[in-house]
Amino acid sequence: MSADDKIRVFVVDDHDFFRAGIRAELPDEIDIVGDASEVAPAIEMILERSPDLVLVDVHMPAGGGRAVIEGVHETDPDVKFLALSASDASQDVVATVRAGARGYVTKTISPEELAEAIRRVHGGDAVFSPKLAGFVLDAFASIDVKDIDPELDQLTKREREVLQHIARGYTYREIGEQLFISPKTVENHVSSVLRKLQLSNRHELTIWAHDRKLI
Repeated sequence: MSADDKIRVFVVDDHDFFRAGIRAELPDEIDIVGDASEVAPAIEMILERSPDLVLVDVHMPAGGGRAVIEGVHETDPDVKFLALSASDASQDVVATVRAGARGYVTKTISPEELAEAIRRVHGGDAVFSPKLAGFVLDAFASIDVKDIDPELDQLTKREREVLQHIARGYTYREIGEQLFISPKTVENHVSSVLRKLQLSNRHELTIWAHDRKLI
């Protein structure tokens, strides 16, 4: 298998032994391109190395896995995250999914099952350990399906914020100042929104937002 065919994975966990175990147990088709034990270095290295997927622990100092997900998605909303945690508490699962994780599995998972979860999340699926899937379904059960806009629902919270500012006529620099992010990060979010909504430019984006009364 060539390097281009491998799934590039970054691992974030504050236990050195666990990170070493993941490196040793995953098959050759999964290329571990780096690891980190703390939130801030993890965000910096993930943005630098652009992995296909990040395996992230939930409970770590300085905000844990949720802080890593949100920090990376501020700049690159396309990075996929799979939470790998010792916790199976419902509040951890729901909070991590809301932050942007595409899946959540516990550390009792076998190496073969973890490799399959990585493949599926990389391919676009959402993956949860069987017990945990129920927590996610329960958390969103109160949402009325009639009220969901499928196009809007695929945008992250930050992408919606940027979309609203674009529709109000703000420049990238002004949006960056409002949201405390760089103009380049704003541009990245706009590009992601345009791609997800299959629109061509900010004029079409503004019309789309006005039609849905998002201003």
